[in-house]
Amino acid sequence: MKISYNWLNTLINVSLSPEKIDELLTGTGLEVEGITPYNTIKGGLEGIVVGEVKTCTKHPNADKLSVTTVDVGGPELLHIVCGAPNVAAGQKVLVATVGCIVHPTNGEPFEIKKSKIRGEVSEGMICAEDELGLGESHDGILVLPNNYDIGAPATNYFENYSDYLIEIGLTANRGDAASHMGVSRDLRAVTNCSSQTSNFVIPTIHADKISVSIEDTDCVRYSGISISGVRVGDSPAWLQNRLRVIGLSPINNIVDVTNYVMHELGQPLHAFDAANLYGQKIIVRKVNAGTKFTTLDKTERTLTGNECMICDGEKPIAIGGVFGGLQSGINNNTTEIFMESATFNPASVRKTAKHHGLSTDASFRYERGTDVEITTRALARAVELIIETAGGAVSSKLVDVYPTEIKHAQVDFNLDKFYSLIGQHIEAEEIKRILLALDFTILNETTDSLLLDVPAYRTDVTRHADVAEEVLRIYGLNNIEIPTRVTSSVSNSKENAQFALRNKLSDYLTDNGFNEMLNNSISKSAYYTETEMQHAVKLLNPLSSDLDVMRLSMLYNGLEVLQYNRNRKTTDMHLYEFGKIYTQTDKGYAEQMHLSLFMLGKQQGESWHGAAKANTYYTLKSLILNVIKKAGIKKIDTVTDNKGTLLNQTSISAQQKVLVVFGGVDAKTRKQFDLTDEVWFADFNWDNICELSIGSTLKLHTISTFPAVRRDLALELDKKTTYAEIEKIARKTEQQLLKEMNVFDVYEGDKIAAGKKSYAISFILQNTEKTLTDEEIESSMNKLIKQFEKELGATLRG
Repeated sequence: MKISYNWLNTLINVSLSPEKIDELLTGTGLEVEGITPYNTIKGGLEGIVVGEVKTCTKHPNADKLSVTTVDVGGPELLHIVCGAPNVAAGQKVLVATVGCIVHPTNGEPFEIKKSKIRGEVSEGMICAEDELGLGESHDGILVLPNNYDIGAPATNYFENYSDYLIEIGLTANRGDAASHMGVSRDLRAVTNCSSQTSNFVIPTIHADKISVSIEDTDCVRYSGISISGVRVGDSPAWLQNRLRVIGLSPINNIVDVTNYVMHELGQPLHAFDAANLYGQKIIVRKVNAGTKFTTLDKTERTLTGNECMICDGEKPIAIGGVFGGLQSGINNNTTEIFMESATFNPASVRKTAKHHGLSTDASFRYERGTDVEITTRALARAVELIIETAGGAVSSKLVDVYPTEIKHAQVDFNLDKFYSLIGQHIEAEEIKRILLALDFTILNETTDSLLLDVPAYRTDVTRHADVAEEVLRIYGLNNIEIPTRVTSSVSNSKENAQFALRNKLSDYLTDNGFNEMLNNSISKSAYYTETEMQHAVKLLNPLSSDLDVMRLSMLYNGLEVLQYNRNRKTTDMHLYEFGKIYTQTDKGYAEQMHLSLFMLGKQQGESWHGAAKANTYYTLKSLILNVIKKAGIKKIDTVTDNKGTLLNQTSISAQQKVLVVFGGVDAKTRKQFDLTDEVWFADFNWDNICELSIGSTLKLHTISTFPAVRRDLALELDKKTTYAEIEKIARKTEQQLLKEMNVFDVYEGDKIAAGKKSYAISFILQNTEKTLTDEEIESSMNKLIKQFEKELGATLRG
C-alpha cells in the first residue's frame, strides 16, 4: 500500500515528520516497510547552484577540455575542468558543488568530488540538462538567462515537486486502511488530533437519466450519477503529482479523479462514457458462460457465467469490482459521463480476479471489503473534483440502489475481561477516546462494560477480542508493562518428547555441517505425475500455477532451494528440513511430518592437509545410520530397490515401519532445476521415528573386561547380493557373540567367475562373561559360513 506524505498531511491537523509517521503507524499495526524521497526532478537538485563562468581557457594537457573559474557566491572562485564545447566566459550555468549527488536522466547517481583531471584541479561540475535529470540533451552545458542570481539554489528557477512515498505492508484484514483517509484515521487516534476531512455535497437535480437495477446479489449497493459538459484533457499538476508519488501514471482528468478518490477515501469508482450506454440503463447481473468480453487492456476474455457484470440495456460493459470494458471507456471525445460507486461481495470479486488473472487497485480493495456506507460520499467527492478539473455540471439525480441494508455489528466490550486479557489497567476514559477516534459508537455504557456499534468498514471486528486489539494497538503495545514475575506450569507430554527429539537430531545435523531450511508447503503441480496428482490436495484459488497444490513430497521444494543457492555461486550444500506433506485419501485429508536431508557438492573442501572429498551414497547412508542411532532405534532392516524413483533407492525399516528412504536424484529430475552435480536425498518418516524412538528404553550394560577377537572371511557371492543381506544373516545366526562386523574390501575382476564379486568382511566376537576359547571361536565362525553357503550360495576364497 503506497501513501503520499504530503497528501496524508492534508487529512490530519498535526505536523509529523516521515520518521515519526513510520514509528506511529508501525506501532498501530500498519507496518511501514520503507520511506522513499520523491522528486519530479531526480535528486531534487540538491547541492546544485547558479554560477557565472568568469574565465575560460584551453586545458594545457587536453585539446577537448577547458579550464574555467566559476563564481558560485562563495568567498573564492571555483576551478572547474569542463568538457562541453559551448562553455564560455560570462555564461550563467548550473554548478554541481563538491559533495552533492548528481542524478542523470539516464544512468546511476554519482557524487561530485574534488579531483585532478589531466593535472588540473576540478572543484565541481558545470552541468548539461541530462546530467541533472532536466532533459535528454547532452549537446553542451545548460546556459541560463543572465538575470539568474549567482549562488542561488537551482530550485529557485526549476520547479521541483518533493514528497515522500510511504510504503505500508497491509495485512489482509485491514482493508479499512487501504486509503489515505484510513491511514490518517489511525494517526488521528494515536495522536489524539482532529481530522481535516470535509463533507462533500452533490447539487440537487431531479432529472432521471440512467436507471439502475440489481439482479445479482453479489452487488450489495450501487450508486451513480451523471455529469454533462465535461472536457477530457490533462489533469492539473497537483493532481498528477499526487498520483505519480504513489506509482500511478496520469491518464486524463476523468480517470485521474476516479483513481484519486479511490486512494483518498478507499472507494473504487468507475466512469462510463454515457453516450455508449445502450438504453440509458445499468443492469447488474450474471451473463451466459462463454460470453466474450474485451476489457480496457484490449484483451478478449471468456466469461464463466459466475462474474458479477455491469451491463447496459444490451451488453456487458464492465466486470464488477475488477475491470472496465473497452467500449464504454472514457476517450478524448467524451462529453457526458456516468459515474459508478458500488459495493460488491469480496469473495465474488476475488474469485473473478483470480480466474481471469487480473489484479487491479479496485479488486485489491473489494477483496478486503470496502465501506458500504461511503459510496455516495465518494461520488460527491468525485463530482467536486471533476467539475474543478474538467468542467461540466451534474445532470441527473443521485441514483442509489441498496436492496438489503447491512446492519452494523455490535460488541459488548467488558472492561474487566479486557484488563485480565492485557494484564494492565487502562483508564476507561482513554479507552472511550480511542474507540470514538476509530469511529466506534457507544450505544450503552455501564461501570464495567461498553455496548459498541462497529463502523461498517470494519468487517474484521466482530468479537470482544477484536475490540481489545483495536484499543491495544492504538494505546501502544510498548506501553504495556513487562511483569516482574512470570508463572507457568511444567507439563510432560508426548509433544514435549517429540520436540526434544527434534532438537537433539537438529543439533547433530548442524554439528555435522548441515543448515536448516524452511520451505513453503504449497508446491507446483507440474512436478508430480498424474497418478500422484490423484491423491493431491489442490488449492481452489491458487496464487499462481507455481503454487497450486500442497506438496506431496519434500524433494522438489528442496531442489528449488539448491537451485536458488547454486545460481548464487554456492557450490557445496548440506541442508535439512522438518515439514509436512499432504495427501487426500478416501477417508479425507492426511498430513505427515517428515525430515528431509539434501547433499550437493563436496563433503569436504580443499585443504592443505587433504584433497577435496565428494559426497557419495555411503556418506549419506553413514549419516542416516547415525541419526537413527541417535534416536535410540535398534534392530533395523535395510532394503535396496534399484527400480525406485531415486538412484540406488534404499529404505531402512524397524518393526515393519519405514523410517527413511534415500538415494540419488536422477539426472532428468536434476535437469529441471539446472543441477548438473549429483544430489543425494533422504526422506525420514518423522511420525515413525518419533513412535519408535519415544517408545524405546535406555539400557545400561557393563563394559566387558574380556578380550574381543577378530576373524576375517573372504566370501565369493552373486553380484546382486548386498552387504545388508550378509549382515542380517550374520546377526540372526550369531546373536550372542557377534558384536561388530564390517566390510573392508569389495573385489570384482577376472580372478573370480563372471557374475560374482568378493566381500572381505571382519567379525568381532566377544563374550561378556569369559575369555573365548579357540573351539568356541571356530564353532561360531563355522555356523556363519554354513549359513552364508545355505542362504546366499557363498563360497570361501583362499
